Amino acid sequence: MKHISTSGIRRILSISMIILLLGSLLFTGCGEAETVEVDTGVLHLALRDGIYADVVEACLPAFEEAYSVTCEVTRFSEEDLHNTVLGKGTDGISYDVVMVDGSWTAELTEQGMLANLSELGCVLDNDIIPATTRISYYNESIYLMPFYGNVTVLLYNKKLMEQYCYDPNRALSLRDLLSIAEKAKVGGKNGFLYRGDTPNNLVVDFLPILLSHGGWVVDQNNQPLIDTQVFRDAMSYYLRLIRSGKAMEKASLIESIDSGESCMAVAWPGWYTPTADTAADYSALSGKLEPNSVAYNANVYGIWMLGVSESSSNQKMAAALVSHLMDKDVQRSTIEIGGVPCRYSSLQDPDVLAVYPQYDAVAKALQGGTYRPVMKDWTTFYTILGTEMDAIIKGEKEMDQGIKDAQVHLEQALNSGTNEFLDRRE
Repeated sequence: MKHISTSGIRRILSISMIILLLGSLLFTGCGEAETVEVDTGVLHLALRDGIYADVVEACLPAFEEAYSVTCEVTRFSEEDLHNTVLGKGTDGISYDVVMVDGSWTAELTEQGMLANLSELGCVLDNDIIPATTRISYYNESIYLMPFYGNVTVLLYNKKLMEQYCYDPNRALSLRDLLSIAEKAKVGGKNGFLYRGDTPNNLVVDFLPILLSHGGWVVDQNNQPLIDTQVFRDAMSYYLRLIRSGKAMEKASLIESIDSGESCMAVAWPGWYTPTADTAADYSALSGKLEPNSVAYNANVYGIWMLGVSESSSNQKMAAALVSHLMDKDVQRSTIEIGGVPCRYSSLQDPDVLAVYPQYDAVAKALQGGTYRPVMKDWTTFYTILGTEMDAIIKGEKEMDQGIKDAQVHLEQALNSGTNEFLDRRE
């Protein structure tokens, strides 16, 4: 459910309901400026609720003061934000700046919902981790900017991992993870926790395991790639891994690992902010099946991007705000409140790492990450696959039957003559 942020309400100006001309200097790119006319002194932002919106809101006062503009923030759940960005919202607000999950890119660009940021003067500089910008472009122009570097990492309890012989200087293979998880279970703890509350969470938690086996969910022809031996091998491993623990929703999962009741789980940096003194920490997933195996890019991106709505009547001001939020110094300042920039200068800063050592793992994960398939029907895809995986996990279907059913149902859903999707995995 969405709500209007209270800080946004406090910033409403008395002139916000009138149309005015404002001569101001707007950022274009990373520091150039031009004088433009704007239609209104208000920008509407549609953001993902939680730390992602918190970080954006913390950066707004300086922009508002500099440009005499008010930024009104509306926070949404992921599903409601998806619908709003697609123009299916029910609040009647025309949003200027939107936060976008990377997996929505195909449907948004195909439907012309995003403004061309290149034409509005935005640029992606060399300090931004290149791999995070793979889905920023459409027809060689920028449409989205990687703002919050969400990427799957391994969240673990430091004491338990040390107890079960984890060497923090060595990247963990899947064999290592299983060994530690099963030792934890024998010791009376939960080994590996997983989120089984929604099909999406099941699929996303599983993807790093599949990638580490050298598999993926679509083939080179963009067809479902589920009924394969590599998927069966990955699923067999995953079933054994999750038997060492249990399913938990996010808040309980974090608390359980932090308290030492559970050992590890696939997580996202926005969930938990470890320091040198906290009980839990992050590690990048190595992408290795065995210690000496080839390393695949197994860290899955869930990066929250920023864009400008094509329907915005204030696109230049909106683009200026996006440039402000992507500014190197502005992004560096967000780390203290839980920001995760996709920038080398933030994630590799010795001063940052001295206080927040987990950003070294986050930087490695972002440099070796994989985007979920950028497909118009990704929601349909993960719902079908996650539903079949859930049936396998609960014992309602044999693994082989569930995998075969997933393949058949996906082929039927995605090849109806109206579905096209793009695999941006690299």
